[in-house]
Amino acid sequence: MAEKIVRNAEKKEAAPAKKAAEPVKKEAAAPKKASSEKKPAEPQKNERKVMTPKKSGSSIGYRIGAIVLWALAIGLEILAIMALTKNFTIRFTQNGDTNMLILLIGCIVLDMALAIFAAQLWKKANRISPMSEKRGKFLFYLWNELGVIMACICFIPLIVLLIKNDKLDKKSKLIVTIIAIVALLITGVSSAEFHPISQEQANSAESAFAGTNVYWTQFGHVFHLNPDECSHIKNRDYYAGEVQEAISSGKTRICTYCAAHAADEGWNTPESVLTWIENTKENKDAVAPQVNINTGSTTAAPSATGGN
Repeated sequence: MAEKIVRNAEKKEAAPAKKAAEPVKKEAAAPKKASSEKKPAEPQKNERKVMTPKKSGSSIGYRIGAIVLWALAIGLEILAIMALTKNFTIRFTQNGDTNMLILLIGCIVLDMALAIFAAQLWKKANRISPMSEKRGKFLFYLWNELGVIMACICFIPLIVLLIKNDKLDKKSKLIVTIIAIVALLITGVSSAEFHPISQEQANSAESAFAGTNVYWTQFGHVFHLNPDECSHIKNRDYYAGEVQEAISSGKTRICTYCAAHAADEGWNTPESVLTWIENTKENKDAVAPQVNINTGSTTAAPSATGGN
């Protein structure tokens, strides 16, 4: 025990010598500290990310995929109709009504999923390769809203037969009919193209923005000119690319804030873009997307919208 006390005392006496040596070590380490300060600071975790858009490729594959999925959806509808008219049965349980209810609900849910996915592929194809308005406004509308038309084809005949059917019990008939109507509404809204763009509009935008990057967010519907100044994209992660890439990603309109402030705020905007904005503002019949700078509202059916 005495030896331990003596050793501790010796350590305490030796401590000043160590302390005296510390300034020398710090002086020697000073140059290392100075060199470490030259290293670039690590990016913060909350720093915005600039993401690179994926290449869209050809529209043919998307259109073929949409047609195949729509064909499968119609096939499921036919299967449900055959089961409803007692031309087709599957034995899930011993209860015939339960068999029918399970089969009909399963067909409706799968039908909805296939039709929605097919419509998204079709809309993607239309953005990659838009249709020309020269073919006529009615045909242009049908082409862009084909997803809604197919949703009606996939559900309305089944709903009509359900309403007229007298073989199902009232409870099962009510349940399946409500599910089919809800599926039709969900599919129709999901398949609608609220921001169609024509080939003329796409060509006009591509010509004006040639060699100029635009910016957009993942879930927005418009593209922006200045990610550091526009209030709708500021402090958010965004994609940067050519206007063709923005259009194929579903950003078919220019942000109204960017259009209004590009010239007023002195943003670094090419003259071709400023001219394009002025043309879309003044000429209601211009082929480029329309923007009403004064009110921030749209002036034509294929119009620009604010926000992200």
